Amino acid sequence: MASEKPRGKVRWIVCALLFAAVALSYIDRLVLPVLKPELQARYNWSEQGYADLAIAFQAAYGIAYVLFGRFVDRVGAKIGYAVAVTLWTIGHVAHALFTSAGMMIFARIPLAIGEAGAFPAALAAANEWFPQRERALAIGIFNAGSNVGAILTPLIVPVIAVTFGWRMAFIATGALTVIWLVAWLAFYRTPRKHRRVTPEELAWIEADPVPAAKPVRWRTLLRLRQTWAYMLGRFLIDPVWWTFLFWLPDFFNRQYGVKMLDFGPPLVAVYVLADVGSIAGGWFSSRLLSTGATPNRARKTALFVCALFALPIIFAAQAPGLWWAVAAIGLACACHQGFSA
Repeated sequence: MASEKPRGKVRWIVCALLFAAVALSYIDRLVLPVLKPELQARYNWSEQGYADLAIAFQAAYGIAYVLFGRFVDRVGAKIGYAVAVTLWTIGHVAHALFTSAGMMIFARIPLAIGEAGAFPAALAAANEWFPQRERALAIGIFNAGSNVGAILTPLIVPVIAVTFGWRMAFIATGALTVIWLVAWLAFYRTPRKHRRVTPEELAWIEADPVPAAKPVRWRTLLRLRQTWAYMLGRFLIDPVWWTFLFWLPDFFNRQYGVKMLDFGPPLVAVYVLADVGSIAGGWFSSRLLSTGATPNRARKTALFVCALFALPIIFAAQAPGLWWAVAAIGLACACHQGFSA
């Protein structure tokens, strides 16, 4: 009964909800960077003040990311995701209450904590709803929501801000997340408790359950060279991506005079190239494996190629025009995403 795909599609509705949540998290995360030139001009923010906001977000995100997984393990995907989304929505909407960069930190921190908990909760939901043979596909689909959110933000946020004011940009996007939260609480159940799951779909989901994982102590992890190699790699490459996310709209504004309503085309181009790089990086590594390369050689070759092709980013600040800069930055983002894949 579980050898053929069942008629039931409830698990893919769950995947669609997860996709929407990831997209909304990136929209909420990127509203402030898109509004930075406007807020900085209106309220005389310093670059250091904005940098402090970015630092506070990253620090809170990093700490919460480590701790939230244990919380989700205890309460389950439904409650864990609901708590995460509630926290980040409160923090996101609270941005509208402040005009000082220093005070806005108090909104940025709960946003970061909630968004950090969203990914562990999404993985827990994928483990509950998808058999191993479909789990990677489901995770890949809802992870793509981050790129969709990054593309949508510069298209919708400037229009809202110019038409209704910058505060409404936070309130309106926060309202979308509230709608998602209501849908999540109303729809999400574990497969055995969901009324719309057919016996055939349930058998398919439970055909290869997730094996019980043995707890691993931090002390054990920190003794492994692989742990330190992974952390060092992320330490070196992740600032590239986050720098672009937090400062790219302001760079286009200062360097090329791009107004907020015109952020859409250049930012969308950069994030579309990042999407292409993410797919190409995974494909290139898999292609090398299929031609007989060892996993170690295939992955290191892919990493080297991505790192090499990212080098033109050093010319972005001196690019003769906007679209030359977009090309250099887009290539670097594509290589970063390919490197991560």
